[in-house]
Amino acid sequence: MAQNATIYKVELSVSDMDRHYYDTHKLTVAKHPSETDERLMVRILAFALNAHEHLEMTKGLSTDDEPDIWQKSLTGELDVWVALGCPSEKLMRQSCGKAKKVIVYPYGGRTAEMWWDKTKSSISRFDNLQVTSFSEKDTREMAKLASRVMKLQVNIQDGDVMVSVGDSIVYVTPQKWKSAA
Repeated sequence: MAQNATIYKVELSVSDMDRHYYDTHKLTVAKHPSETDERLMVRILAFALNAHEHLEMTKGLSTDDEPDIWQKSLTGELDVWVALGCPSEKLMRQSCGKAKKVIVYPYGGRTAEMWWDKTKSSISRFDNLQVTSFSEKDTREMAKLASRVMKLQVNIQDGDVMVSVGDSIVYVTPQKWKSAA
């Protein structure tokens, strides 16, 4: 018998001084049975970094042809495609053909670094692709903040990120490995 997803209720307040975006999002996030707390929190952080009124979580791990997060235009075109982890070159190529902007957030320390070393030359031609990594230390600290009901505050300034839940604070420094044109 297949396990069901665990539902997380998240009130996500985003103060992004870099983009001048300030809003609170009430998210219902389904955590796939094979998803770790670390990946869940990276997904929420990726949402905060790209927060927009039309940004949505997708089915994620349960489908192969959808990103973890996307933003569609009012006409249904894919504006932003957000993927987590270390996707294949083929998947990134297909994503770049489908969306105006593709953002990949690798994490996991040495695994992500090895993926990047192997992949960077073959994906450098995609002008609409951005790759931004998170350190293993940062994502593991964020995983400790996970709970079924969360009020997260994410502050972004000069590329640095502060994630807080109650009295707990995690500072995250995203590393841009590739910028979109």
